[in-house]
Amino acid sequence: MNTESVPIKCAIMRGGTSKAVFIMDNELPKDPVLRDRTISAIFGSPDIRQIDGLGGADVLTSKLAIIAPATIDAADVDYTFGQVGIDADFIDYKGNCGNISSAVGPFVIDAGLVFAAEPFTTVRIHLTNSGKILTAEVPVSGGKAAVEGAYGIDGVPGTGARIGMDWSDTVGAFTGKLLPTGNATDVIETDEGAFEVSLADAGNPLVFIAASSLGLVGTESPAEIEGNAKLMASVEKIRAKAAVIFGLVQDPADAADKSPYNPFFAIVSPPASYRGLNGAEVGETDADIVSRLIFMHRMHKAYPVTGTVCTAAAAMTPGSIVDRLMRAGARTASVLRIGHPGGVIDVEKRCRPAGDGVIIEKIAVGRTARKIMEGVVYVRKSAIEK
Repeated sequence: MNTESVPIKCAIMRGGTSKAVFIMDNELPKDPVLRDRTISAIFGSPDIRQIDGLGGADVLTSKLAIIAPATIDAADVDYTFGQVGIDADFIDYKGNCGNISSAVGPFVIDAGLVFAAEPFTTVRIHLTNSGKILTAEVPVSGGKAAVEGAYGIDGVPGTGARIGMDWSDTVGAFTGKLLPTGNATDVIETDEGAFEVSLADAGNPLVFIAASSLGLVGTESPAEIEGNAKLMASVEKIRAKAAVIFGLVQDPADAADKSPYNPFFAIVSPPASYRGLNGAEVGETDADIVSRLIFMHRMHKAYPVTGTVCTAAAAMTPGSIVDRLMRAGARTASVLRIGHPGGVIDVEKRCRPAGDGVIIEKIAVGRTARKIMEGVVYVRKSAIEK
């Protein structure tokens, strides 16, 4: 054995439209500083190419899932999500990742951590980042998580076995309530002016803003938005102020470095026709709302599941920006269709009136996932023992 390297068991899982390195908690050092050094070394960070590690040099593939036995009776397993910095030596644990969450059930079933019952196994996942419970219904075949199926999701080639995910428990995940300020809309002021936004907390905290407020149509591509330096700077100023309201940082100046993952920032607009990535055609009647979501200072090439959850919650909130811009009648419909750069994502939803607001009863999303590889990653001791 090479004594200059440390072997660590891991797997690479695709969950929805993202990929992550999955590691059992007992494979990592207990000391948090040493643990994060080890994780950064596994991914090859900081390096824009992540060439010396497993990271894919993209915010959708520089993701981490730490799995451990459940620490609460209501769950079957603990799952800690980490967004690993690419060119920054930093791991953000201040949020959930819904796409990667969809791979947790298959991972723990295949690892024997949860008894595999056919045709479906229910896995109760403790989201340690927010203290909430996510329930996943995983199809099982031959004692393992099923991979093949007829369910397709935009942003992933082919089809797979559908994993049902109930996010109802994650409303108020970080602030204790859906609307942290109690308002369907708020105004955030920066040195560029006043911007009307909706702030919502479900799955992850989100800032919603009308595309027109930023001088956009709303169907712009990731390249068009990311390539507009002035726009991205304006977005970060608004997001930083919102991060303080959500209680993620105390000073807006700290948001970019200390909380780059959350809050997400969704630029929403009415239904429209556009050509998405990989030639995907989205017609005006295919979606109820169009959104472009920014996180980690990058625009998502599809749509995050937690962003989907929060968008659905905002859609059920009378007077929110999402409510005002989406297709007429979509608030009371059982399914919301969100147009994104890679196509359309559907979310099941149900609520009931309560005073001036609503009580969320259901938010559910379907995903596919599969194991890509499992084995051992070798980490240089010199990268850890700095």
